[in-house]
Amino acid sequence: MSVLLSLLVFLPWLGALALALAPRLGVSASRRLALAFSLSTLGLGLLACARFDPAAGGYQLVERHAWISALQVSYHLGLDGMSLLLVLLTGLVSPACLLASWRIERDVRLFGLLFLLLQGSALGVFLALDFFHWFIFWEISLVPAFFLIKLWGGPGAPRAAYQFFVYTLGGSAFMLLGFAAIHAATGTMDFVALAGLGGSGALARQLGEPAATLVFLGVLLGLAVKAPLFPFHTWLPATYAEAPTGASMFLTGVMSKMGVYGFLRILWPLFPGHVQAHALPLLWLALGGVVLGAFAALRQTDLKRLVAYSSVNHVSYCLLALFAFAAAVPGRAYDSAQHAAAFGGALLQMFNHGLSAAALFAGVGILEARAGGRRGLGDFGGVRTAAPVFAGLCGVAMFSSLGLPGLNGFVGEFLIFRGVFGLAPWAAAVACLGLFATALFLLTFWQRVFHGPVAGAAAGFRDVSAVEIATLAPLAALMIVLGVWPQLLLGLINPLLLEWFRQFAFAS
Repeated sequence: MSVLLSLLVFLPWLGALALALAPRLGVSASRRLALAFSLSTLGLGLLACARFDPAAGGYQLVERHAWISALQVSYHLGLDGMSLLLVLLTGLVSPACLLASWRIERDVRLFGLLFLLLQGSALGVFLALDFFHWFIFWEISLVPAFFLIKLWGGPGAPRAAYQFFVYTLGGSAFMLLGFAAIHAATGTMDFVALAGLGGSGALARQLGEPAATLVFLGVLLGLAVKAPLFPFHTWLPATYAEAPTGASMFLTGVMSKMGVYGFLRILWPLFPGHVQAHALPLLWLALGGVVLGAFAALRQTDLKRLVAYSSVNHVSYCLLALFAFAAAVPGRAYDSAQHAAAFGGALLQMFNHGLSAAALFAGVGILEARAGGRRGLGDFGGVRTAAPVFAGLCGVAMFSSLGLPGLNGFVGEFLIFRGVFGLAPWAAAVACLGLFATALFLLTFWQRVFHGPVAGAAAGFRDVSAVEIATLAPLAALMIVLGVWPQLLLGLINPLLLEWFRQFAFAS
């Protein structure tokens, strides 16, 4: 039996253990050791990609061992196209986060230890197929994230860290109660078995009403806080703004995808009827994130808060596609092209937003470091003249987020709007308000910070260092490659989309 998936999850934790057991390790050695173990995810992820057969369907490289027989809990890992995308995303973003944190001098060993613990926890969430250890990974991720924010964040970091922890832990408590009820009714917490019960309607019947609806709402709440779904996003702006650059990059690039992943891996397969029944209000909440997130970003003068609200806007596009599918008028003809566009766009948007948002936070971190802690929209001017290479790399990330054709951000958003327009035209029309506001705040950012005469903190601004190029250049290069060759990712997920159609297409 292959142990590749276990290696993916636990090698970062092994790196954290190595750092914990080496108290005399110097600053430079601690950085390099943490980076080496972080890069293991990318290497093993590419190996998993080479062994993955998109046409095979189902889960691959499966590992399953009996664990707690009294609770019928097994150690169960598996990989499908969606998991593979998110593993690769984690493998790309995580080393960039550590490189963006290269200038940190205080407690470098502890920073690397906590970050590797966070990275391994996220990978566990993307690969676990039994709720028992999936929830352990889900909850463990809160601990290193809390300390990374609190110990290395800005002046408001303690408050932001506690807000982040309380919100996400509170949502998780409702989800845990929901799965306790599921286990009591079915005797299992295995996602594959529960998806079979959910698709046939047996899970809802075994739970009974109103218990099934309460369990659905509990699981929904836990995932909505993490995604975040509007209006459960209120912890996010302060957390992203106060976190150190590397942590902000990981929070937006990877951790926000854990919530969207949960909608597709857990909520929808287990409760397809309840998702359909609540689809219209959920669709309005997703539209709230798309539109209000963009208009909130438009009002920001703090660049990190601007990018934070932009993340609310962009992640909400994924949820918009999912809920538009569910809200499609019962009885209308099933159109595989529209559903393929909506689902495929949502998966691509998760990956593409992870790259572009992480790069934007890295760029803002460089601006902040050069400016001695200032990061206001009016604190800079003419950065393109002072640092043309930096401006070019940031420009790729910015225009990717804007959805410029030829860059990766365009592909996912285009497919989402193509699908949503066919499924719920009115929702696509409302969401266009978010597109217009996104273009306005990103172009304002680009014009005021990078163009015009050199002014403010841009005076004496030096161009990117070798470490900063290593942080931004691979992400920017991928944004260009995936913008002109999206089939590189679509080839991994197209068979999965066909399988989802069979599971999620609701009978009228």
